Amino acid sequence: MCASCGPQPAPSAAGDPAAPPVVPVVAAPRKFAALRNRDCGPYLVGSMLAMMADNVEHVITYWVLWQTFHSPALTGFQVISHWTPFLLLSVTFGGLADRHDCRRVVQAAQLLFMAVSLAWGVLFLTGTLSIPAACVLLVLHGTAGALWGPGEQLLLQDFVGREDLPSAVRLNSTFKSLGVLCGPVVGSALLLGLGPTAGIFANAAIYLPLTVLLLRTRFTGHTREGFPARQRLGVLAALRSIGTVTRDPAIAGAVVVAGLTSFFVGSALQTVMPEFAETLGGTGADSTYGLLLFANGLGGVVGGLVLEATGWLRPSIGVGVVSTLVFAGAVAGFAVTGSLALAVALLVVGGVANLVSTSVTQTVVQLRADPTTRGQAVGVYSMASGGLKVGSGVTIGLLGALVGVHVSVVLSAAGLALGTLAAGAHLLRRRSAVVAA
Repeated sequence: MCASCGPQPAPSAAGDPAAPPVVPVVAAPRKFAALRNRDCGPYLVGSMLAMMADNVEHVITYWVLWQTFHSPALTGFQVISHWTPFLLLSVTFGGLADRHDCRRVVQAAQLLFMAVSLAWGVLFLTGTLSIPAACVLLVLHGTAGALWGPGEQLLLQDFVGREDLPSAVRLNSTFKSLGVLCGPVVGSALLLGLGPTAGIFANAAIYLPLTVLLLRTRFTGHTREGFPARQRLGVLAALRSIGTVTRDPAIAGAVVVAGLTSFFVGSALQTVMPEFAETLGGTGADSTYGLLLFANGLGGVVGGLVLEATGWLRPSIGVGVVSTLVFAGAVAGFAVTGSLALAVALLVVGGVANLVSTSVTQTVVQLRADPTTRGQAVGVYSMASGGLKVGSGVTIGLLGALVGVHVSVVLSAAGLALGTLAAGAHLLRRRSAVVAA
């Protein structure tokens, strides 16, 4: 490995189930180190635009689908279809990233995104939109997102090396949060200014910068460490790789914490935000709704920039556990408060804590993973952090129909806190047992 890759990891403890979950020591990165990298910096901007386009597509298509069909069942399918491919295909797509040029893997994902946007436009233009066609496109859109993830993470590490990886992961999460924040604004502008048909065609072009950028970089995701043996990853091999990857206690802990967050809260909080807006905003519910969504996204952006500028936190399971507990507390507080100002503040705090949790656990997985199966490890993490968001539709959505949204959010936050505490206590017990031995 070249000198720019940073320090080598400690000997792997993946084969020893009693090994303590110790993350390799990583030197504090330079502030905004990833932005200073001539390959990573432009990629982060392209990633932000692609994530914005992803959310613009949601704004336009969800509006058209509701206006056309008025189907609550289709609304539920929109969430399920987006995250199920992450649950079922992330490990397989991680294997593809291990075996192939990650530039081409990410470009394939972006081309699929563009094809879906163009297909929506054709259906809108010709008046042939139907529920079966919409379901197919929704699934393909989710599949593109699942394909993008593992290849992207391998590229980030290849761009900056081990030493600056925490900066790259944190800033990538920050820029994506910025894309999520801008998506509804740009989507609404396109919807109102150009109409849904022209707007969705224009949206396809927003994916292009990242696709073109990857034609101009020499990094493949494997440039520093080389390609591993090119072994195909079938369904059974993908299932076995989950067990292999999670033998490392630190990786297992990171995957569990990410999975708990996705399952209990996930993306379902956004789907029930209108009810909170009505409770907190009264007659100004419309503007309150926008304010709550903006606060939720703003926390991730501000938190990422502040953490990058200060370098306060280094990647460890302990940081991931604590930040997840803060996130759970902020979500529970938001659900019970009757003050709009406090609700906005708690959403910002929750956004910061969630960004810390996801970026730290993602970094731990990549630093601990075996280089020959790093894509599979990232795929397992993506399966937990993305795929299990399907469960949040149950913990918040369906439960909310039975006991009320406010109660379901509190119960979901409590479940997340208890699960995270149990996972953290288990890791501490394993570490103590090893020290005692």
